[in-house]
Amino acid sequence: MTGTNSGRDALAVDIDELGIATISIDRPEVMNAFDIPTMEVLGALVSEIAAGEATTVIVITGAGDAFTTGADLQSHGGSGEPPEVTARRSMDAAAALVRTIVRVPVPVIAAVNGPAAGVGVSIALAADIAVLSSSAYLFFAFSGLGLMPDGGATVLLAASIGRARANDVLFGAKMVPAGDAEAMGMIAESVPAEEFSERVGKRARRLARGPRLALAKTKEGVNAPILAELDAALDRETHGQTELLTGPEFAEGVSAMLGKRRPDFVSLR
Repeated sequence: MTGTNSGRDALAVDIDELGIATISIDRPEVMNAFDIPTMEVLGALVSEIAAGEATTVIVITGAGDAFTTGADLQSHGGSGEPPEVTARRSMDAAAALVRTIVRVPVPVIAAVNGPAAGVGVSIALAADIAVLSSSAYLFFAFSGLGLMPDGGATVLLAASIGRARANDVLFGAKMVPAGDAEAMGMIAESVPAEEFSERVGKRARRLARGPRLALAKTKEGVNAPILAELDAALDRETHGQTELLTGPEFAEGVSAMLGKRRPDFVSLR
């Protein structure tokens, strides 16, 4: 299934004989950026597929050269809704997606085939296993756009690499190449691009042949203490980001990005 429309048409699904469900974000013309309906449907689809008795593993990846570059800012601007309503819908959709990935009772692999930014970073961090192509990177662009991290990134990143390193990455709006992300403990593995699909497939098949209930209980056991503050973090991010998305710093950040210049936040003080 291939398409450029929002929602279900922008997601391609394949389920093999082992119950491995691969969901591809299929908007390559915009580097798989999410409009709100696609993000809402992805969360619902992950939940629906995970509930199937035959499902053993879910793999989330991107079509073409990117994983996902996060929110499609152009589509958000054309909704006709008040900006604060659109911002809240976007945040709610991201939060629901991340909660679902963390809580479904099957392993979720983020197969990050190319650049990941915004909520794409949150998907990778929320997944039980994140595998990056060596040509991929995680771009924590939030503060460079006048935003705070969202999609649970404030707690997911710190849970992976610790507070000091998380602050360094987030405050600096850093782009983290695959090899560095592995060295920092942010992801499970960085894989040469030519071996990427094969290695992801091997991991998925190994999990698919494993003890389903034991893996579910293991996932729950690991996430319960480490991500105990996820709901509170998502709530904080929703309130903070909704304010920021309608504020002058974000407007300046987007203007600077589109104009290919350095943002001038100082003049807004």
